Amino acid sequence: MHLVLYQRDDCALCDQALALLAAARAPEFASVWIDDDDALEARYGSRVPVLRDDRDGRELDWPFDLAQLAAFLRG
Repeated sequence: MHLVLYQRDDCALCDQALALLAAARAPEFASVWIDDDDALEARYGSRVPVLRDDRDGRELDWPFDLAQLAAFLRG
């Protein structure tokens, strides 16, 4: 699994991102909650949700739409 979605608990924007991922039929991804991790909070706190491709380090920050997500998933 090379995709990671960084998110927060009780995050409406994260829920929207999850819906877009489902609509795009994104491949399986890991969900990582940043709430209790100081390093992740410092890196992603103002940017969540963020989709990261661990293969090449690319990141897609919110807000993104279906077209942007599809382009990101194509690499």
